[in-house]
Amino acid sequence: MRFAAIGLEHRHIHHMVGGLLEAGATCVGFDPTTSDERVLAGFRERFPALPESTADRLIDDPAIDLIVCAAIPAERAAIAIRAMRSGKDVMVDKPGVIDFDQLAAVEQTVAETGRIFSICFSERFTVPATIIAGKLIADGAIGRVVQTLGMGPHRLNRAIRPDWFFDKRHYGGILTDIASHQIDQFLHFTGSDDAEIVASGVGHFGGADLSDFEDFGEVLLRSDKAGGYIRVDWFTADGLPTWGDGRLTILGTEGTIELRKYVDIAGRPGTDHVFLVDKAGTRHIDASNEPLTYFQNLVADIGARSEIAMSQRHAFTVCRLALAAQAKAAWLPLRSQGT
Repeated sequence: MRFAAIGLEHRHIHHMVGGLLEAGATCVGFDPTTSDERVLAGFRERFPALPESTADRLIDDPAIDLIVCAAIPAERAAIAIRAMRSGKDVMVDKPGVIDFDQLAAVEQTVAETGRIFSICFSERFTVPATIIAGKLIADGAIGRVVQTLGMGPHRLNRAIRPDWFFDKRHYGGILTDIASHQIDQFLHFTGSDDAEIVASGVGHFGGADLSDFEDFGEVLLRSDKAGGYIRVDWFTADGLPTWGDGRLTILGTEGTIELRKYVDIAGRPGTDHVFLVDKAGTRHIDASNEPLTYFQNLVADIGARSEIAMSQRHAFTVCRLALAAQAKAAWLPLRSQGT
């Protein structure tokens, strides 16, 4: 399987390309166009042997099977549509789309071309702890899953962010963007095909000079199987030794699973900490060596036209729910009546 990278705007492109290479795919080139030279420099340092080209040449090359894309979020749908209409499958960074018109256009393109539009939800697909959690749930370790509590805190790193990062027209809003991770995990771990957004909110609690930038968001959602709560923010303190203390707590009828994906603030080294509480007691599981499966499965899907890595319906459902949460979000803190 041959692929190319277009849209080097987010460092997620590093693990998107790296994961495919580890899965045995061949990267035939990348377009170095970017608004963030730091991302490009890091990409060149990590993949020094990859040839540079242009987006036009890569999309028009009939020998390329897949385009991977981490462009500015508002630009991803158009790149994906063009690539699919050129006979290629697509893997984009989240969010795959930033509004309902883009979602409808991508859905129509998939229906007309039969191509794959996959979204790399990195907080599940590149985190070994989520693989272990899935196995525990499948084995019945915590009984029936009835609720997920997903938290996605991030460090702002304001000084190194490009201008588009703070403009909602480009990133789509905090729930469209970050919360898509937690919506994906809610559907996956509860076994839900769909859900409804019960309530949502966004707000700005940081510096006054960025009063329109959404630095906090929350979502309450519910399916026919379970409920979920999501909190995302840009308030990770500098003292944390990583970019965010991402957590997922899965409540079952016979126990709980908590994932501390990137750091254990109690002091255990490394990432991918899984804590299991069941009728036998409490247990810590080091999941860091668990093999990832998404990239290998996607390569297989491209060859077999299957949906092992992620169903197309799931990708579109996550997009729709994230957009719905963003659209109905109240501005926080709530304003008093009459003000």
